Amino acid sequence: QVQLVESGGGLVQAGGSLRLSCTASGRTFNDYGMGWFRQAPGKEREFVAGLTWNGGRTNYAASVEGRSTISRDNGKNTLYLQMNSLKPEDTAVYYCAASWSSRQVVRQHLSEYDYWGQGTQVTVSS
Repeated sequence: QVQLVESGGGLVQAGGSLRLSCTASGRTFNDYGMGWFRQAPGKEREFVAGLTWNGGRTNYAASVEGRSTISRDNGKNTLYLQMNSLKPEDTAVYYCAASWSSRQVVRQHLSEYDYWGQGTQVTVSS
C-alpha cells in the first residue's frame, strides 16, 4: 500500500502560481512512477503531468505544458507540481497518484495508476 497526501492548493488570481505537494508513505516511493490528475466540476478526471521513478522522463497534458513543472524528491518521498500563469480553467481538484507500470514510461490513463490521494482544491479567480 502507498498512502498519498496532497497539499498546497488554494485560491489564486489568474496569472498567479501555486506549488502542489504530495507526500507518500508506505511502500518504497521510488518504486513507482507518479502523476498528477485533476477533476473539474461536471467533468471527468484528466491527466495533468507524470514522471518516471527517477524523474528522468516527464509528460504533460497540452493544456498545462509550458506552464507547469512536475518533479519529485525521492529522499523526501514527495512529488511536486509547480503551476504558473494559472487560468480560471485550471480550477479543479488535483490528485496525485502512484503507478507501478509508470516506473519507466509515463502512463496517462487513470487505470494505470494504483494508488490515489484525496485531492487538493485549486481555484483560480478571473
